[in-house]
Amino acid sequence: MRVTGIADCAPSEQRDSYPSSRSPERHHEHLRDFNTTGPVVAERHYCIPPLARLDPDGILELVNMCRYFVLDGLRQTGKTSVLLALRDHLNGGAASDYRRVYANVEIGETAREDVAGAMRDVSTALAYGAEDALGDCFLEGIRERALASAGPHGALKHALSLWAREDTKPLVLLIDEIDAPVGHSLLAVLRQIRAGYDLRPNSFSQSIVLCGLRDIRDFRIRSGSEGKPVSRSSAFNIVAESMRLGDFTREDVTTLLAQHTRESGQEFTEEAVETVWNGTQGQPWLVNAICREACFKDPRGRDRARPVTPDLILNAQERLILNRVTHLDHLAWRLQEKRVQRVVEPILSGSSHRSYPAGDLEYARDLGLLARTAPPRIANPIYGEVVPWELTAALQSDILQEAAW
Repeated sequence: MRVTGIADCAPSEQRDSYPSSRSPERHHEHLRDFNTTGPVVAERHYCIPPLARLDPDGILELVNMCRYFVLDGLRQTGKTSVLLALRDHLNGGAASDYRRVYANVEIGETAREDVAGAMRDVSTALAYGAEDALGDCFLEGIRERALASAGPHGALKHALSLWAREDTKPLVLLIDEIDAPVGHSLLAVLRQIRAGYDLRPNSFSQSIVLCGLRDIRDFRIRSGSEGKPVSRSSAFNIVAESMRLGDFTREDVTTLLAQHTRESGQEFTEEAVETVWNGTQGQPWLVNAICREACFKDPRGRDRARPVTPDLILNAQERLILNRVTHLDHLAWRLQEKRVQRVVEPILSGSSHRSYPAGDLEYARDLGLLARTAPPRIANPIYGEVVPWELTAALQSDILQEAAW
């Protein structure tokens, strides 16, 4: 069966019929907010419709053609929001074409190299996803039996095969945080999915979307304990297409901020919009965090009669940096990796001598530290302020002189 269309996943995006946000009664209504935690919910958050950031028709065509594909993107760029929107809109009305299940397998990371434990975690996530989305408890009922009969290196393939045959509707899986399991555990998941590929669609999942920080097709899996490669070749060479969810465009940023103006009556000056763009270069979490800080946490910004000006944006940016918010703290933690330092330090020093491997450069780009276009450079000015501070933190702590200069 084929799906021929997809609905806008943010119906509240179109709000031209709202009463004037400057009328007295509007000030007592609950406003939507800039989202900085978890998937976007259109009724609660200003948002760019998730599927509008990709090619929904192309995605549906891949599903219809029984393809497996990858969605990758940086931390907190909206990947989960896209997967949930895709899950909710793959089917039209009551006559659903597919059984579509979203599952976050991040829990599998705690199993480390315990393959049996990881298989339990992954199958549990899939079972909960099926029950939540479809009221389908079949996988929950057979997953332990599959582990007992097929062992940890065959349990997932066996369970998915039984599940696919249990209903005539094709099964579509959207697996989030696929690169959270490590080492042999991740290898076991990918190998078993690949082993069932030839059985689709009647005896295995018709289409699978794997979502993570990096393109799993090119991922070289390393041991969680020793850091040594556990697979010399690509562990997943059946990917039809890889899609990357990038940063907001300048137009996206303008659209997002305009939603706040339309609903609250509070305007962003042109200079303020430009300041948001210049500081973030469209990194979605940074855009939302700075605007939330400026419009909802700063007492001056909560005055809706006052426009948002560059000074409010810059003050919000400074507070995020000084408070070491989780997003920036994670970035700082990545800077402790030698392969990241090998790439970043020559860029900061302006050195023309750059002897790092190409794989290290791509890794730093995958982490979001560097822009994806040449020449190698820090992704945005906010990161450009955080990175040198973190790399020299230990040195700064050893300076005994008064630093009034």
